[in-house]
Amino acid sequence: MDDIKEKELQREAADDKLIEAAFKGMLDIYLASPHRKKVDIITKAFNFAKQAHKGVRRLSGEPYIMHPIAVARIAVEEMGLGSTSICAALLHDVVEDTDYTVEDIENIFGEKVAMIVDGLTKISGGIFDDHKSAQAENFKKLLLTMSDDIRVILIKICDRLHNMRTLESQPANKQYKIAGETLYIYAPLANRLGLNKIKTELEDLSFRYEHPEEYAYIKSKLADTQAQRDVLFESFTKPIRAILDDMGLKYEIKARVKSPYSIWNKMQNKHVTFEEIYDILAVRIIYTPKVRSEEINECFKIYVAINQIYKSHPDRLRDWVNHPKANGYQALHVTLMSKQGKWIEVQIRSDHMDEVAEQGFAAHWKYKEGETEVVDDDSELNNWLSTIKEILDDPQPDAMDFLDTIKLNLFANEIFVFTPKGEIKTMPAGCTVLDFAFQIHTFLGSHCIGAKVNHKLVPLSHRLNSGDQVEVLSSNSQHVQASWINFVSTAKAKGKITAILRRNNRELQKRGEQILDDWLVKNELEMTTPVLNKLCDLHEMKNNEALFLAIGKRTILLGDNDLDELRSKKAENTGGGWRKFVPFFSHNDKKDDTKRSFFIVGEGFNKKKPVIINEENISTFVFPQCCHPIPGDDILGYIDNKNRIEIHRRDCAVASKLKTSFGNRILDAKWDMHKVMFFDATVQISGIDRKRMLHDVAEVISDKLDVNIHRVTISSDEGIFNGTIELRVHDRSEVRIIMDELRKIEDIKEVLQIL
Repeated sequence: MDDIKEKELQREAADDKLIEAAFKGMLDIYLASPHRKKVDIITKAFNFAKQAHKGVRRLSGEPYIMHPIAVARIAVEEMGLGSTSICAALLHDVVEDTDYTVEDIENIFGEKVAMIVDGLTKISGGIFDDHKSAQAENFKKLLLTMSDDIRVILIKICDRLHNMRTLESQPANKQYKIAGETLYIYAPLANRLGLNKIKTELEDLSFRYEHPEEYAYIKSKLADTQAQRDVLFESFTKPIRAILDDMGLKYEIKARVKSPYSIWNKMQNKHVTFEEIYDILAVRIIYTPKVRSEEINECFKIYVAINQIYKSHPDRLRDWVNHPKANGYQALHVTLMSKQGKWIEVQIRSDHMDEVAEQGFAAHWKYKEGETEVVDDDSELNNWLSTIKEILDDPQPDAMDFLDTIKLNLFANEIFVFTPKGEIKTMPAGCTVLDFAFQIHTFLGSHCIGAKVNHKLVPLSHRLNSGDQVEVLSSNSQHVQASWINFVSTAKAKGKITAILRRNNRELQKRGEQILDDWLVKNELEMTTPVLNKLCDLHEMKNNEALFLAIGKRTILLGDNDLDELRSKKAENTGGGWRKFVPFFSHNDKKDDTKRSFFIVGEGFNKKKPVIINEENISTFVFPQCCHPIPGDDILGYIDNKNRIEIHRRDCAVASKLKTSFGNRILDAKWDMHKVMFFDATVQISGIDRKRMLHDVAEVISDKLDVNIHRVTISSDEGIFNGTIELRVHDRSEVRIIMDELRKIEDIKEVLQIL
């Protein structure tokens, strides 16, 4: 017993040493910052949190207090926040994880710290039923608290960053949930707040856990090509340094290497290999202006000077200096042709612009640590916060719809559009004429019939580009149409259209409800929930309101078929069945639809263990048609509303939303296939047309590789051919081999995988 006690004391002593060293490291960074030195209150918060979390450990085994210290360190070191934020970061889990209340925090540390801790607790806490998305609800709370104090969301991002840095200790299903959530919400949020370094790290960490092999491959390629980039950087920047020295500028030139996630993303979106990505290296010129008021002029003087050395790409000049991004980012981007024949992007920014680029809005926010708070007035930030309020004012019943709205409006790239009078308006990329009309005024949007874009007549659905001048055309005879909701993208337009349609539809719904009630009474039936659910399933309606509306509009006419179904005692599922989820095995492997039985997740199911898919059980899983996973793909499982397990590719767009909205239903999934079954895969080829091209393609696939071609479609136009080849393969590695062999065929210029 004495030995056990002795070991416990030694462990406690080691823990205390570790904790004190971590706290001192964070405090030293704070003392080196320009903030007023409020060491006493920070030390008090540390001691309070240390006592509150005493004896608790993280999954990694380290004392729990190490997490709040790490979050506080990120807040001061990587965001430049002050003592109020540090105290809130140290205390951020106390209310949620211990018996202390927000009132206790307020009494000891004051109203401001308590309010931030309360905001962070609300984001983490909450109990929701299975039909709501806990994460979407939490995210709503996050946005609401942001309006009260922006530091709530900043500390939440610090918390998420540390959780991502220590994700290794979590089981795989939790890793996919947290990584997916981070990529879908927190990385874009960090980007929107201008926290570029943090955004990049969040993306890379998510990528590392979701696609470990691809991450390792790109890291390895970056390491292998480092020496080449160093030589290119030195030779490219040497004449630039000489000309900047002649100008008498104080400057710094840095190499910016594209992040693994950005590289992978570009490889996926552009269907290119690592070697084909030309902008892995960029050059950053950071100058200190001689006169602060001449900051922008000096930026353009540098641009003119380096244009004397290298030729610039005419379509790749990005002026974020005169038109800053919505997150405050300012820089001049120009792409220059190096002497080695490679395009290199050069980013020119002042020291102040660089600070904003690294810390975003956080570089603007100044807090007077004490009873009062002073925040710099920032119209872009205020506009953004008002957009958040607009989204929250229009309640989205569906968690996925809400997250889509957030993605479209808060995280989209911006474009700049001009009114007929030359006023500039910032809009999300991909917005339409109708979005723009609603942005100006609800009445104008409601009666919009089209627009003149750059003096040319266009329809409502026309998508706008940066620099467009837009004159909205309206007519009093025009009214809001239900189809409009399909092409608008901004929260304001969607909200107003929905509200107007809802108002117009209310009367039709009432009429439909009355028609249905009369019909049921006539046929000696009652309007009960099972009856309504049966009719909704039968007519593929989302809910009762949609059913009433369709009956009111006479698009559904109730008849004998409905009556037969309602009186039927069969408990069969009429909600579309599993035919929507036919897996894509070869014809020989398909099971009889009517006899197929699914694996059902029971009460004692262990979500931490991976789901293993093999030849024997593959037909018991659901394979939705959104991403067509085949053996070799990185996959995950999702427990659907019927307790069946859907299998998705980890980078599937639908899976991204599921990870964010229903993280507690995500499972790890792995293949255990033995090249017995066949799966469909499609490859797209293009190149210069010639005789025997089809023969050469068939010879490589069928004869050389012994792969079964299911279908070939090829068309040729003016000497250029495009084609798709549908194959039967055992796994993804076979597809890669086929693509590598096809690339070797003379005159084939591009080989892409269609997912």
